Amino acid sequence: MKIIVPMAGRGSRLRPHTLTVPKPLIPVAGKPIVHRLVSDIAKVLGEPIEEIAFILGDPAFFGDEVVSSLENLAQELGAKASIYRQLDPKGTGHAIMCAEPSLSGPAVIAYADTLIRADFDLDKNADSVIWTKKVPNPSAYGVVNLNEHNHIVELVEKPESFVSDQAVIGIYYFKDVAILKKELQYVLDNDIINGGEYQINDGIKRMMADGKVFVTGKVDEWMDCGNKNVTIETNQRMLGFLEKDGEKLVADSVTEENANIIPPCFIGENVVLKDATVGPFVSIGANTTIENSTVKNSLIQTNSVIKNANLDNAMVGNHVTYNGNFETISIGDYSVLE
Repeated sequence: MKIIVPMAGRGSRLRPHTLTVPKPLIPVAGKPIVHRLVSDIAKVLGEPIEEIAFILGDPAFFGDEVVSSLENLAQELGAKASIYRQLDPKGTGHAIMCAEPSLSGPAVIAYADTLIRADFDLDKNADSVIWTKKVPNPSAYGVVNLNEHNHIVELVEKPESFVSDQAVIGIYYFKDVAILKKELQYVLDNDIINGGEYQINDGIKRMMADGKVFVTGKVDEWMDCGNKNVTIETNQRMLGFLEKDGEKLVADSVTEENANIIPPCFIGENVVLKDATVGPFVSIGANTTIENSTVKNSLIQTNSVIKNANLDNAMVGNHVTYNGNFETISIGDYSVLE
């Protein structure tokens, strides 16, 4: 089994945090988004992963440190890491084709801006499985249309009238991804463009027209990391899941001096908490100091110093110095507010 992970986008909706760190590598509940996503998919599949192919953007942004992080992730899962580049962002279908040498055999394609919680058996009798989640407002999503056999017969983007309430979340299984490769090559060769880009859906539609069987794989939880507010909400939900799973969330090296931790919280290595109340639903990266402050429902990354603050629904980057009484904030890396 292979996992194909397009992650070339810069994450403009999550600025300023994605000005210096690619969105898939921003930690949620103490672990980068892409690390959580790939690890959770591997867990769901329940079989050895042969290769993980990552499609990255400009090397000036997705540099050696990013590549090293992804290679380590693949190694942890016992897989080979393959690194590809999409230097010209021409859409989802184009991104997948940038990994053309890896497009053979059974594979999962997963876009690295979402997180899932799932527990199900993969239907390997089907030609493809498209992960979906039941949503209350299907007109805001791309949804699947099912026939009487519960096979997917159509993909409909933001339907004006009801088609189904099963939204496509951006994770796909192909029994032989080479078939998708062939159809996407046709899309590229014939310049089939939707929304100004080459889309994976156009390759999938060609597979459906050829009689390939598509079914749904439903996830229990689907969490977005598209912007600051939903990323903080995802952090809250993930912390709740990890606490329920019994995962250790507070490092032994944390220093507490007149501090109160209200779980669930992730608190990384060598964090210092002094005259502080932290939680619930807070993630704090390694080597950060929180002093004379109250922090809840927030994400604070590594090597930062927070003093005299009352933070709620806040997102703070790496190497930040913050001393003040603002509340709902979003501060990128290497910022100083005093």
